[in-house]
Amino acid sequence: MRKEKVGFFEHSTLVLQVSGQFSIETANQKISMKGGEMMLIRKNQLGELVKMPVDGGDYQTIIICLKEDMLRQLALEEQIEPGRKYTGQPNIKIPESEFLQGFFQSVIPYVHHPNEKITKQLGMLKVREAVHLLLHTMPELKDFLFDFSEPHKIDLEKFMLSNFHFNVPVEKFAQLTGRSLAGFKRDFQKTFDTSPRHWLQTRRLAEARHLIENKNRKPSEIYLDLGFESLAHFSHSFKKEFGKAPTEWTH
Repeated sequence: MRKEKVGFFEHSTLVLQVSGQFSIETANQKISMKGGEMMLIRKNQLGELVKMPVDGGDYQTIIICLKEDMLRQLALEEQIEPGRKYTGQPNIKIPESEFLQGFFQSVIPYVHHPNEKITKQLGMLKVREAVHLLLHTMPELKDFLFDFSEPHKIDLEKFMLSNFHFNVPVEKFAQLTGRSLAGFKRDFQKTFDTSPRHWLQTRRLAEARHLIENKNRKPSEIYLDLGFESLAHFSHSFKKEFGKAPTEWTH
């Protein structure tokens, strides 16, 4: 069964697709992988995730979270100079590597026995191994992995117009734009002359009306993509905004 959801990646993440198909779509990139392929996902990202078994088979991934505190410790212990500000693609397919495949094989027993918790010391060893193998496979990933700069204060209007449909808390939008929550709300009010929650609701409903009116889309097809958790909530909000239920909207 195909499963879709919005994901927030706080830390850089290494993913092996064991079986099935996985795709991630961010504001600027869409990338997918099938069984046996690997991907490195950049920290501080929102993305729409699609997980789908293939030909009735199982869906399985193995995920290694590369937390920044562990990467900082690794850089300190091994005297790795912090990378430059990373400006490349946010998600990268990793070329086939027998060494990385072997690394993931060593992790599988912990996947099969989730009650056997990995100690912090062992976790650090596995992160260290993963990082060294990634750099062995793609040395240019140094800036990707060891860029410890804080998210810069990006263009708020451009970011929100590209990402308004993601159903995430306002706090996450603040973090992703490089602002404190108070700073985000203050800058948002200056930019849009309204509060974030009100603007998000209004913008999503306006987009819904456009899709129904001009693209002949059905409410059941669009409500999740526009950040509404249920069709009932979407229909109620739409009727409150425009005076008619979305199923009654014809012009």
